[in-house]
Amino acid sequence: MRFYRRNRLSFILICAGMTLICGCASTTLVERAKTDIKSWPKTLVDNGRETFLATNNIAALSLAGGMSVAMHQDVDIEMARHLEEHQQLRNLKDEGLNFIGHPTTHFVATGLWYALSAENQDEFNNRRAWTMINALSLTWVTVGGLKVIRNNETPNGDDLAWPSGHTASSFTVASVLDEFYGPKVGIPAYAAASLVAYRMMDTGNHWASDVVFGATLGWIVGHTVAGKHKGLEVGGFTVVPQ
Repeated sequence: MRFYRRNRLSFILICAGMTLICGCASTTLVERAKTDIKSWPKTLVDNGRETFLATNNIAALSLAGGMSVAMHQDVDIEMARHLEEHQQLRNLKDEGLNFIGHPTTHFVATGLWYALSAENQDEFNNRRAWTMINALSLTWVTVGGLKVIRNNETPNGDDLAWPSGHTASSFTVASVLDEFYGPKVGIPAYAAASLVAYRMMDTGNHWASDVVFGATLGWIVGHTVAGKHKGLEVGGFTVVPQ
């Protein structure tokens, strides 16, 4: 019940989003979804291989992991104590950022993007939405696995603290948007993701080390997956070398 009360706005809007997606379920959307879902496991594995076996990505994640270990000794405790004494986000601000950064919110919003573009036979945006779904899926699977392996407590005493799923998912969204649309969209998206990350610490839902690794993971997954599928674009069209 405590989890529901903390996420009630997210659940309400998520249900509304799912209703809209179902309302868009035309034959075109169903056939497109069948094809994509059939290939999804292989795509997830391929994206995971390219993301986590790349030398630069391994180095960045290792550095972030090392920082998390070092921070969890003293820095996490001191920062959590400071934020508890100077909490900035309460009530609507807290609830709003929780909704914006909720992984399920990201999946539902991207699902609407996917459904509407399929309904309008907009192949360009449909493929971009599918890329976002794949990036979010890889982040979700990775975060879930790491949480089960680490299984440490949050400052609030909840389980499965490291890494922060809200932060990782938010930075995945920001990175994909940055890759697709450039800094005009990317910078505001990163600013929103940073606010979500701060919210997770400010409310005691995560340690600073959870947020640092989550942000790094989301950034790497988003840029790697979107960069792979972005291609060379001129005037909104994908250019295929001959």
